[in-house]
This record gives sequence, C-alpha cells and structure tokens, in this order.
Amino acid sequence: MTQAIDLQFRPQSYFWAKERGIALASDIKGANRRHIYEMALQNDEADQLSSAFSQHALHEEDRRLMGRIHPSFMGGEYLPNTGRQEVEIARITIASTTRDVTCVYARTLGRRIAYRIVDEYNGDTITGPAERTSIQPLGLGALVKFFITGWDLLQCLDYNFGEDGYPREETHAFIVDASSSFYSEFGRAITEEVDRWLDEKHANDPPEEEEDDSAERVSTEITAKVVGMGSAGEGQPLDLMNLPFDPAEAAARACGKRQTGK
Repeated sequence: MTQAIDLQFRPQSYFWAKERGIALASDIKGANRRHIYEMALQNDEADQLSSAFSQHALHEEDRRLMGRIHPSFMGGEYLPNTGRQEVEIARITIASTTRDVTCVYARTLGRRIAYRIVDEYNGDTITGPAERTSIQPLGLGALVKFFITGWDLLQCLDYNFGEDGYPREETHAFIVDASSSFYSEFGRAITEEVDRWLDEKHANDPPEEEEDDSAERVSTEITAKVVGMGSAGEGQPLDLMNLPFDPAEAAARACGKRQTGK
C-alpha cells in the first residue's frame, strides 16, 4: 500500500545551501540543461560538460543557440533570475513546444520568508495571488495550494485536454516535471491533485464497454512495422534519451567553453 503524502511536512530552511555556497541543481533555470546536468551527475560525468550547463542563467546569445538545438531547450531559460538571497523551491514544467516552466521563488524578508510565483511570460500566465509571506517554511500542502492557485495548473490542463475528454494518461504526461529540492513529495502531491480533478471530470462518464480489439491490435502492429510507429511525433514531449543526436554534445558545441551567467 502506498504511504500517504505528508502534507504537513516543512523543511527546516530553504537557504542552507546558499548560505554555505553549495550549488544545487535547482539553481539552474533551463529545464533541459538541468536535466542533462542531473544525468551527468548520476553518471559521474558532470566535469565533462560545458560550464554553461551548471550556470543559473545564460547570456542572450547562448539562449538563442540552445533554442536552435530544439525549441524545448528554451524551457526555463526565460524565467526571472533569482535575487542574491532568493532560491527556487518548486517548479512545474509542461510539455508545450518550448517546455514552459513556472516556479515558486523564496527569499528572506526581515524575520519572514517572502514567496513569489514566476513564469516565462512576465507574469501573463499567473491568474491568482502570486505573492505571500510566512514566518517559517511552508508546509507541503500550503505550498501546493499557493502554487496551483496563483498559476492555475488545472485551468491549463482543462484548456489543453477538455475537448479530448480529459484522457488521464495524456493529461498526466503533459506535466513533464513537478519537482523541488526541498520537498521530496512535491511531485506526488501534484499528481494527486490532478488525479482528484480528473476523477471529478469523469464522475458522470458512462461505464466503458469491453470490446474485442484483437483485429485492431493486429492492424496497428502491421502498420507499426511498415511506417515505424512509436517514435516521437509532432506535438509530443521531447525524449532526451532517444534523440537522433547527443544533446549534451550539441549544446556544448553551441555554448563552447565560454563562461556564462547572470
């Protein structure tokens, strides 16, 4: 049985790493840069990457070069930079063409902590309260509520999948990443929120009838052998593990060894 999510969990601090000069993967704005850097860390190959991959932000020229590799490499690169005493505490990335990212940033404000929700469109996608403060770090449940109320994730999903009847698998797949360096269960909490919303959408659906799809399955398998179905097509999320080129090498060539940053 899956253990229940502890929505009351709160980290002791958001700022311990920054105060000690420790770099976190969540310091990297670019979604694909961060993903490639994390894969390199897991394989003990981070030292082989261009320094561009571990930088918080890229210069404009480098952002354009990244976008030429694939539009999804623009994801996260157009977020506002964090301030000197500010950190990213959570992010959600969606499978739009440009891999759009929305985040919650936190900073110290006197004896309180100030939060802001940021997107890559100067706030144009944020429809609810985008700022708040607290005396101590937020509980996981409070963070999720603040995030998806200020930036309406469910409205975004409704816009993209309402006409298709809210297919569960495709709807979940649209959320490429929901992660946090401070809340290990943030991704699960977002998944549960979406599941509850989908359950409401499908509450009045008629029961599904079982059909014999063997003939259709055989036809699909034959078609797959002929035309090679199964590869990523237009409008599908980019699979970094199955690209026709090595994105790390391509991006390293694009950015070279030049130092980049804020």
